[in-house]
Amino acid sequence: MAKQAINNIKLGIFVLAGLVILIVTLYLIGRNQSLFGDDIHIRARFRNVGGLTKGNNVRFSGIQAGNVRSVALVNDTTIEVSMLVNRKFQPFIHKNAFVAIGNEGLMGNKVINISTNIIPAAAIEENDLLPTKTEAGTNEMLATLSTTNDNVAIISEDLKQTIKRLNNSAALWNLLNDTTISSNLRISLSNIRYAAVKVNEVASGLNTIVVDAHNGKGTVGSLLTDTVVASDLKKAVGHINQASADADILISRLDSLVQGIQNDVNTKGGTVNTVLKDTALANKLSNSLDNIEKGTAAFSEDMEALKHNFLTRGYFRKQEKAKRKANK
Repeated sequence: MAKQAINNIKLGIFVLAGLVILIVTLYLIGRNQSLFGDDIHIRARFRNVGGLTKGNNVRFSGIQAGNVRSVALVNDTTIEVSMLVNRKFQPFIHKNAFVAIGNEGLMGNKVINISTNIIPAAAIEENDLLPTKTEAGTNEMLATLSTTNDNVAIISEDLKQTIKRLNNSAALWNLLNDTTISSNLRISLSNIRYAAVKVNEVASGLNTIVVDAHNGKGTVGSLLTDTVVASDLKKAVGHINQASADADILISRLDSLVQGIQNDVNTKGGTVNTVLKDTALANKLSNSLDNIEKGTAAFSEDMEALKHNFLTRGYFRKQEKAKRKANK
């Protein structure tokens, strides 16, 4: 009888131990602890872990890769998080991979997210310290949402006041109720459309002129492309220049002649004085001088016209520039 009791006690202890082991195993599995897998230990440091605790999940590119081993305070501004990551992820996680703290869903538990870096680097090793980055958490999102809500309230109030002012504006409603506005607007649009058509026609005509000139067609095209016309124009400018020089010489000689006549008149001697005493000859001479003066004035007008002609004004402008440079 005593032996049976001892066996029952041993059986109870064995069953109890098995239950304890089963409960612990289930707990560790529920906490994502790797009981028999090969893990690698890595670390990351944060200023604020936002409620991260031991046993929280570690994910690599959204895949479950391990769990948080411990959360320890290094100093008043730094918290070190140790992680156990399955070794099969080691070739894919590099030393420059970023570690961030996120949430499982909107209000779920905290989770460690490991993301890749586009810059090549070596694979992680035991006890490596990975760089971290800060992601917007629930608190930050709620703060942003609260600010947005305040701004929406302000905008809504301003919009309400604007609508009230519009409703109380008699001038606006008179404008909206005026049936002549639509017809006037229709006429204005028709006029704008007609003007646009005319502008297009003018632009098309100008484009045709430019194309013809580029291809050597028409008077302008001939002037721009015909070398014979350019040579003739150059010769004409040369003749005009020579005529101008001759006119200057003629005017100088006439001026000398007039001065000589003036001297003869003042001295009352010489042929001029004799000619002046003959009234008939004096009248003829006076008429001749008048004709010469009119011819000189006409020639000056012709020269001035040539200076403003589009074919020759470039030459005269070059001459004026050359004179100004010579005077300087």
